[in-house]
Amino acid sequence: MILKLLAKLTAEQKRTLAMCTVLVVAVWAAYFNHFHNDFHFDDFHTTTDNIYIRDIRNVPRFFTNQAALSASASFAVYRPVVAASLAIDYWIGHAMKPFWFHVSTFIWFELQLVLIFFLFRRLMELIDPHPSNFWTALVATACYGLHPVSAETVNYIIQRADLYNTLGTVASLLWFIAYPLQRKRLYFMLPALAAYLSKPPALVYPAILAAYVFLFELDADRRKWPTALRIIGPALAVTIVVAIFIQGMTPPGFIYGGNSPWLYRLTQPWVALHYFISFFLPLWLSADTDWTYVSGPFDPKALAGDLFVLAVLAAIYYTVRRRETRPIAFGLIWFIVTLLPTSLAPLGEVTNDHRMFYPFVGLTLAVVWSLRLAAERVAFARRPAVIAAAALVVLAAEATGTHTRNGVWRSEVSLWGDVVVKSPKNGRGMENFGIQFARRGDYQTALSFLTRAQQLDPSNALIEMNLGMCYANLPGQKPEAERHFHRALEIADSPDMHYLYGNWLFYEGRKIEAQQHLEASIRGNRLSFPARMMLMRIYSDSGNMDDLNRLFEDTIRMAYDDQAVERYRTARVEYEKKSKQERAEFAKRLEARTGKKLDSPERLTREAAELCQAQKYEECLSTVNAAIALQPSYAVAYNNKAYALIGLKRLDEAIGAWQEAVRLKPDYTIAKTNLARALEDRRRQRLAQMMQQH
Repeated sequence: MILKLLAKLTAEQKRTLAMCTVLVVAVWAAYFNHFHNDFHFDDFHTTTDNIYIRDIRNVPRFFTNQAALSASASFAVYRPVVAASLAIDYWIGHAMKPFWFHVSTFIWFELQLVLIFFLFRRLMELIDPHPSNFWTALVATACYGLHPVSAETVNYIIQRADLYNTLGTVASLLWFIAYPLQRKRLYFMLPALAAYLSKPPALVYPAILAAYVFLFELDADRRKWPTALRIIGPALAVTIVVAIFIQGMTPPGFIYGGNSPWLYRLTQPWVALHYFISFFLPLWLSADTDWTYVSGPFDPKALAGDLFVLAVLAAIYYTVRRRETRPIAFGLIWFIVTLLPTSLAPLGEVTNDHRMFYPFVGLTLAVVWSLRLAAERVAFARRPAVIAAAALVVLAAEATGTHTRNGVWRSEVSLWGDVVVKSPKNGRGMENFGIQFARRGDYQTALSFLTRAQQLDPSNALIEMNLGMCYANLPGQKPEAERHFHRALEIADSPDMHYLYGNWLFYEGRKIEAQQHLEASIRGNRLSFPARMMLMRIYSDSGNMDDLNRLFEDTIRMAYDDQAVERYRTARVEYEKKSKQERAEFAKRLEARTGKKLDSPERLTREAAELCQAQKYEECLSTVNAAIALQPSYAVAYNNKAYALIGLKRLDEAIGAWQEAVRLKPDYTIAKTNLARALEDRRRQRLAQMMQQH
């Protein structure tokens, strides 16, 4: 059947098919070493830690759930098409294996390149019908596909959103051009809609569409504005409606991350110049740069960026006036327009190399068409052999650079090692590189990098938390670890910080304190399922069946698949069984040791108070724990437990017990007074420790 179809193709169609196949294979060869690269950076909270993508049946939920793309409330954003694609990849691979995610991204990338080829060729044919347009479009597409900058997006799984933006815009524009009779039905907007629901920067598509209409279709129309509005008006209206919908679906907790919107925007012209230079010399690519804001409008970098933008605008003005140079104008407009979303919204990073993926489609068209016009004017460059040789050299260099960048993205160690070298002032990069040593148990080396990271970025809570984790694994350094943990919470009282600290406290056996932090984590981020599981264990261990069942029911309502429901149900049964067994065993031990029966929490609490007064703190603690086992919500028992812990010189645990007493009974004056005194005592102790250290 395939042979019959091939036989019906014209010679031109066969050539097109053959060269597109060559293009696809060449790009595949350049990216052959990237398919087993690891997950990185934002991939963790959006992919590996995102429980919702683990069941294909959740795909409809992504379009109605505001925060299903991330396990972190701070980074939850509405991008349903991206989330659905991740769920499909997980379903295909039956596991969290990066290979299948990379295959999926790469297939769409190859499709995008084929569509770019047809788009470039059509635009060139509209201006100057010539046989060389085929080869010019092919070289331009290969230049874009093999460019090392593209590797920054193709290797970064979650940033497939940029790829979907670009693919949707290219497909929609090509559809608009190729099928003018269907424009009234707005079929051409379908790819654009998919792009809109992938990432907001695609919403600039109507501006690109308008540029095409003005430059390529309304040359002889004297009433350009009314005609253009009639043509692009429906697409613009659809885009505005979708933009309002997306804004309404964006979770209120989502943060852009920029500290100074004004300085951020002043810096963006300089960033645009950097992107432009990177097209010709992609030598400084970094997964996480150490760029900072310009100091003000008269900073030399800001002025250089402003001059660059003015130069681009002047180039657009000049090339718009001549029909033969309009592909250059269109490409430069594409470049500028697609940079606007990330230039106007104050994002956390001043620049990011994957942001070049979308704008470089237009820049590639502008540069290659400029070279073609220049070649027509230079006799030496008109020779096909010279042009072919030059193109092959450039493409080979690009492919080599892409292959090298793929190697950098191979693992977390190689990626962050590259960041440390190229962005030595980036505290986050230094931190992530240090974490790789901590994971291998080399805590001293990890501390050296984390300490440098702290000096570069002293207000980064995660760096403080990781410093605490490293110190906690060194002998005799737990007080220092605690200092960093508390410093992290002072910097960012966030769900993630509470979970990390609560997790550490849990494995330290300080479950009352762990409970408070895990509860705080869930209050801030209901999707923190690891915190929920750990909290269930704490409730079970303390015999707090009421809170265990409440948390279980709430978790079941949010559960993402049947397996999760069954896992939680099994866990609850085990917890309840374990709690009953432990209470029965404790009752037997208590009766055998003291002759007391585990009957009344009030009586046991009174006996505990008497034991405390007699300074029998261990017996007091054992007895009051029996009272808590009988009635987990008995605030008085926690108050007496704190007295026993103070007698045993376990101040932090005593504070946790008093905090629990106040939580259970907010008007418990004695517990509140004791808690305030204990907190002041701890503050003085830490101050004394710091003075001794210095």
